[in-house]
Amino acid sequence: MSEAHGADASTDGEARVVAALPGLARVAATASWRIATWAVTTSTLNTARLVKAIASGEPPTKIMSDVSVSLRVAALHLLGLATADADSASASRAPGASPDELRARGAALLHDSADVWFEEDTHPAYARILDELTPDEARILRFLATDGPQPAVDVRTSRPLGVGSELVAAGLSMIGLESGVRNEGQTRANLNNLHRLGLIWFSREQVSDPTTYQVVEVQPDVAEAKKRAGRSSKVVHRSIHLTPFGEDFCETCLPGANGSKPGPGLS
Repeated sequence: MSEAHGADASTDGEARVVAALPGLARVAATASWRIATWAVTTSTLNTARLVKAIASGEPPTKIMSDVSVSLRVAALHLLGLATADADSASASRAPGASPDELRARGAALLHDSADVWFEEDTHPAYARILDELTPDEARILRFLATDGPQPAVDVRTSRPLGVGSELVAAGLSMIGLESGVRNEGQTRANLNNLHRLGLIWFSREQVSDPTTYQVVEVQPDVAEAKKRAGRSSKVVHRSIHLTPFGEDFCETCLPGANGSKPGPGLS
């Protein structure tokens, strides 16, 4: 049964009950019906959220905080007191998000940084980053970790003294092909996501071996970009690197990225 159909059925049921009762009894019945419907719906949604959060490994304190906020906002809606501003304010006042709570967490971090006995095995963002990566992006990261910075090119229109030059295509490389991704056409989008996550950066500098650009420049996507740029196209040499954060992420999270063998079933 769809959500829309369920909502219609609930409304029809409420109308039939209300129509059968007079005066104040009708008002009481309306309130009781809405409370019962709210209780069932809210319980179902929060149970589903709870199960999903537990399965994803979220901390218990965060799970209970999210459920508490959901119940508070749902209750305001039931009483007709909720607005967009109220919803936003409720979310901002959720446990762990108030200014006092944020300052307390910041103070705890500073305290740990001064504690010579405190050890943090991995960066707390690594688990979240793994959830935001595709298999092809993981393969690209491991390739950059094992093979180092890779050549990339920009294709521009060429004008005298560079005045009026327009960018036709940026960051064209052979990273997708050489890393063995399944969907090579998504390589540029994958690289953009890795850059968004702070794992790679696009440098204006060339790689140490300039002859590698010769192979990149004869690739079909580069040839197509040069064609679109016209007779006076210009190819600019760039490079793509792992950031220091990306290097540590690869060493920590990706088997084979630190020079060791990937292990059974990984290639």
